[in-house]
Amino acid sequence: MIDFNQLKNDIARTPVSGISEFLERAVEQKYQEYTHGELEQWTTLIEGLPKLETRVSDLTSGVSIGDSEALAQQLDETQKEKFVADLKQLHPWRKGPFNLFGIHIDTEWRSDWKWDRIIPHLSDLKHRTILDVGCGNGYHCWRMLGAGAKFVLGIDPSQKFLAQFAIMKKYLGPQPVHLLPLGIEDMPEDMPKSGFDTVFSMGVLYHRRSPIQHILALKNLLGRKGELVLETLVIDGDENQVLMPYDRYAQMRNVWFLPSVKALELWLKRCGFQSINTVDVTQTTIHEQRATEWMHFHSLENYLDPEDHDRTLEGYPAPKRATVIARV
Repeated sequence: MIDFNQLKNDIARTPVSGISEFLERAVEQKYQEYTHGELEQWTTLIEGLPKLETRVSDLTSGVSIGDSEALAQQLDETQKEKFVADLKQLHPWRKGPFNLFGIHIDTEWRSDWKWDRIIPHLSDLKHRTILDVGCGNGYHCWRMLGAGAKFVLGIDPSQKFLAQFAIMKKYLGPQPVHLLPLGIEDMPEDMPKSGFDTVFSMGVLYHRRSPIQHILALKNLLGRKGELVLETLVIDGDENQVLMPYDRYAQMRNVWFLPSVKALELWLKRCGFQSINTVDVTQTTIHEQRATEWMHFHSLENYLDPEDHDRTLEGYPAPKRATVIARV
């Protein structure tokens, strides 16, 4: 599922070429820690997917791979139905959407909306070496490539996300975009001083028991004059305002700290970041995060007060997300 030969070739032309062997060892260690056969199951599934000719693809306006006409010419209706059924075995599809040979994978999150809000504020991504921490199934990694990135590495420990990414990789062919089943704690502490040009961390910080340590770890992965794109849940308030839920937040157990925007900016400043700029603050709606036929578990609507969508079921402020761009 992971082509380390291609990874080595792609990373060799980047400022972080020195971590190639470290990453391979880290993934081998992660494989040894897996105690069930989920990854083997998904690998078998992907290998059994039909070989399809990809005539066109678009990673600029979305993630669109192949077209319906090509699919119709290569698969009959029964084969197409099986193709869709196989893709749905990887439920839940969280981040997207994807258009795969005319098949609309309608994911829980409209991740394209988030990208559209962020991309106008980013430095030109052309020729940049990028790390996406907690990348999910890699949707935004493909958008980064579409924006001209030279090399994109996504890390996320979920085996299912790795499998979803591998499907897109199968049909897009060799591209300088890779996903490894690692967490940020699995990344090297002694990074080369060159480091990554841009590091993304979106939807991760509030899951960390120590947000300051997470920010410092992100900083460690950046090169000189590197750019951090940090997106997380926030609340209203001054620089001293931080919410720590008693138990669950929007029915999520693993939520620890929700700072105000000003507190988040202060955290970044104390960690040594400069040029700190909050570029977007948006309350998540039930139209941006919702259940679909590709993710039919409960979603945001089930986690909000049915009488007041500005509050969670627990009575906390409804999810609001801020994106901050900062430099070292």
